[in-house]
Amino acid sequence: LSCTRRCLCVSLIALLILGVVGAAIGLTVTFGLPPPTPVNRFCVTSGNQTGFLCDDRVTCLPASRICNRIRDCVNGEDEQEKLCIDLPSNLPGYLIFRCSNPTYWIYADMKCNGANDCGDCSDEKGSLASCPPCGTLWWSCTPVFYRYCTCIPRTFCQDRIQHCSDWSDEYIC
Repeated sequence: LSCTRRCLCVSLIALLILGVVGAAIGLTVTFGLPPPTPVNRFCVTSGNQTGFLCDDRVTCLPASRICNRIRDCVNGEDEQEKLCIDLPSNLPGYLIFRCSNPTYWIYADMKCNGANDCGDCSDEKGSLASCPPCGTLWWSCTPVFYRYCTCIPRTFCQDRIQHCSDWSDEYIC
């Protein structure tokens, strides 16, 4: 076993590198990895709704498609256990809307959609929701049925069924 001076230098450099790598691994195991920087997943969907940004940084999912047991993001980050295990506590605040009764919540994209998703219309009217007035596809009235809050779909107009308490859906709209 003859080793030249060059062989000795290479061996010492290799041992030094192994020592540094070993020390780095030892420190990492001892003190743990630094916490990952939080990922900003806020985005706005094509329907102008608050959304969840996938890892591809292109796909923006409506809030109601998060934690629905369907992997909509390529890497499945919309269904991660740490996000979905304790709803709504683990969801970012921009993805949820708290109804006037604080024990109830809905996904943010369900607010101002015309339907009474909270059960008390707090997602459709009042200061919590701050919804715009009825759009062109809706008729403004006090609905008879609690499914709607302040507007009914215009397709209900003049269909010979009362949907508004003042019958305006049958005689005016």
